[in-house]
Amino acid sequence: MNTPTTGTGIRTGAQYLEGLRDDRDVWLRGERVRDVTTHPTLCRGAHTLARFMDRQFDPAYQDRITFEQDGRRYAMSFLLPTSAADVRRRGDAFYEWATWSNGMFGRTPDYKNASVTAFAGSAEFLAQGRPEFADNMRAFYRYVRDNDRVLTHTLVNPTFSHAQSREGKYDEKVALHIVRETDAGIVVRGARLLATLGPHADEIEVFPSTLLTASEENLPFAFAFAIPTATPGVRMICRDSYDHDKSTFDAPLAARFEEMDAVVVFNDVLVPWERVFMYREPLLCNRAFAETNAVIHMMHQVVCGKLAKAEFVVGLLCAMAKATGKDRDMNVKAQIAEAMWAAETIRAFRYQAEGEAHADQYGHYMPLRRPLDTSRNLFPRLYPRLVELIQLLGSSSLMATPCEADFGGDIAVDVERYFQTENLASRDRIALFRLAHDVAVSGFGNRQVLYERFFFGPQNVMASIYYDLYDKDAQLARVEALLADG
Repeated sequence: MNTPTTGTGIRTGAQYLEGLRDDRDVWLRGERVRDVTTHPTLCRGAHTLARFMDRQFDPAYQDRITFEQDGRRYAMSFLLPTSAADVRRRGDAFYEWATWSNGMFGRTPDYKNASVTAFAGSAEFLAQGRPEFADNMRAFYRYVRDNDRVLTHTLVNPTFSHAQSREGKYDEKVALHIVRETDAGIVVRGARLLATLGPHADEIEVFPSTLLTASEENLPFAFAFAIPTATPGVRMICRDSYDHDKSTFDAPLAARFEEMDAVVVFNDVLVPWERVFMYREPLLCNRAFAETNAVIHMMHQVVCGKLAKAEFVVGLLCAMAKATGKDRDMNVKAQIAEAMWAAETIRAFRYQAEGEAHADQYGHYMPLRRPLDTSRNLFPRLYPRLVELIQLLGSSSLMATPCEADFGGDIAVDVERYFQTENLASRDRIALFRLAHDVAVSGFGNRQVLYERFFFGPQNVMASIYYDLYDKDAQLARVEALLADG
């Protein structure tokens, strides 16, 4: 397995695509995909990400999204922050990456890079399991950074019994578990979900679910490791694609930003010891993301992406209203203002978190958690409303959207005449509302809503965790002081 540091830092898009042409076992619509870079419904997502990676070499972007160290250029998401300024630099890079897809390509590499970097910076936490696990994580970080590898991750075991999973237990019929250990490593079997960007990733990070009871029966389910996507025995079963090979005019988002989700099946997969980070330690697994601060750095990347997404919806609503002259209507302005409030709320969370960045227990800097945590609890509620605002403003115009071919056929004259609006010619108006359709009506758009609803987990669970972590003492003291006065 390739773990030595042999790369030179950032990769070009062509180098990234070449790395995907391996023996990975990817299945879509009942057939094995021979090459994800040429498959008709997977290739455009891969090529979109390749174009993003090329921007690391573009002088217009390079200083904003990469950093130089020892004569090499690395993605900014691999920077271990040693100051509050470094936290802001990373935030600017996260935001820049997100604006390229307007937040619609959610699983760009910087998300998992932020996690790996945080684990490497706090690797002594992993030494509580075994000292060599800390060394493994540091080596993996260097490998991923120096070779600019693209990662996905799988966290959740399939549910065989809801009552069982509610107790923090899993069933070997479906859940990923340890079969045996050998001198070379551990052998695992079962499934994990859901690997977003899975078919387009170089490596799979397999970390623990967030709840494991400390019992003997749970030891086989307690582990963390990372392996190449093309490892023998690893299979990805993809959902159906939302890229239906339409033009970018007809499907402006789905044709560019389809990031495939896949269930990952492990059929007696050998994981070398040097790629294992936690093993048979349920409570250590439960604490890992919080006590390494990985979850905070991941939330930082996420809030920057959600800001770009909310801003895009504001722009789309304004463009729709302007096209028809509705931007002079007080009620329409009020609707769009609601979206503006959402965007500015997320912006405030980002800037507060970065503005109050501070050193962590490992000597590195991180953004303030509370505003990021507030954002990750609020945005799953905000985004469905943003989509609803598009639906309310667009109404039947979201369906009055002929396709690009209609402009060149026998009905072109009718299309040109009857689909124009006060401020837009027919072609421009149809392009705009096809974009709105792709956000608010299409399968691609509805996948985005589902993705946002459950990005970090069920909303009730996330809210409960937020309540438990919230510093309530000062507020309670004010209430008690008032009651005790006089």
